[in-house]
Amino acid sequence: MRFRHPDGSVVHLAYCTNVHPAETLDGVLAQLRDHCEPVRRRLGRDRLGIGLWLAGDAAHALVTDPSALRGLRTELDRRGLEVVTLNGFPYEGFGAEEVKYRVYQPDWADPQRLDHTTALARVLAQLLPDDVTEGTISTLPLAWRTAYDDERAATAHAALTTLAERLDALDELTGRSIRIGLEPEPGCVVETTHDAIAPLTAIGHHRIGVCVDTCHLATSFEDPDTALDALAQAGVPVVKSQLSAALHAEHPHLPEVRTALAAFDEPRFLHQTRTRTAAGLRGTDDLGEALGGDTLPDASPWRAHFHVPLHAAPAAPLTSTLPVLRAALTRLVGGPHPLTRHLEVETYTWQALPPELRPRGRAQLADGIAAELTLARDLLTDLGLKELP
Repeated sequence: MRFRHPDGSVVHLAYCTNVHPAETLDGVLAQLRDHCEPVRRRLGRDRLGIGLWLAGDAAHALVTDPSALRGLRTELDRRGLEVVTLNGFPYEGFGAEEVKYRVYQPDWADPQRLDHTTALARVLAQLLPDDVTEGTISTLPLAWRTAYDDERAATAHAALTTLAERLDALDELTGRSIRIGLEPEPGCVVETTHDAIAPLTAIGHHRIGVCVDTCHLATSFEDPDTALDALAQAGVPVVKSQLSAALHAEHPHLPEVRTALAAFDEPRFLHQTRTRTAAGLRGTDDLGEALGGDTLPDASPWRAHFHVPLHAAPAAPLTSTLPVLRAALTRLVGGPHPLTRHLEVETYTWQALPPELRPRGRAQLADGIAAELTLARDLLTDLGLKELP
């Protein structure tokens, strides 16, 4: 979906396809048919943006076979779909029964991460619509914190510098400008937008910036205005933003709140949980760890890294951090000029929701995704953007 900002520029809204597990190119093509096109039809649009997730095998198949890449582009066009952004964070196995810590491998100290992201950039340059010259890719925020030391930091820095050089060369070759955004995430080396400033200013290249995920922003209790001000002051670009909402528990000391939270403690994904104390941010790597005893102080609200559907906050006594998303979006695109032009709804946890909230079948999932995109569209038009046909 495209929107005209009051300054005349075009802002793109997509939804991320990592909600539909697929490891192979055939799986990706099936996604377009079974999920993405039905969402577009529900919205009554001739064109729908998707933030494509390509696993390692699918990306390799596309970058090594020009005819396969042309075939994907043809299929996108045929189904009324367009791609300006990729989710390059998970490498493989995102649909596995247990993802947890595996999603952080390979990290930026592993050559495989550089190779994969290079492949994604080359693929995206060919998938961009004919009238679009800029593409974006979100990626792992360097590494999970426990697997990182000075030597690995130096390796990761060198890899990102090499990537920037490759993106420059790709631009010269194709006329397409591809940019990469490190996506701060709780528990990682770069947990917050503030953590991103030092490594990115050290690299100092306009093609490497930040992807602001509003669920992660909220989970770490970052204030959107403060965070975005600091990035702007440091000259770190917001490459893209993922529109998502975290799980919020206002009174985590109450037994009924603990019981409600426990329903979201599931085995597939990591649900880092945070609270603010007088001594600063405290947290656990997973929700079950927070609920087990007195690991996490419970005098103040808890937030958990669980991407809850934007249009459907959990039942009381829980809620979502949709207000943080609204505040961030106001700042990102509500000013005289947009801070980013690529927005992506990223609720990949539909099938990880408590059983009674999960969609039953493809039709209900498509309904839910369409409802999220409708909410995002309404937020954008309320900020003065005009939806384009």
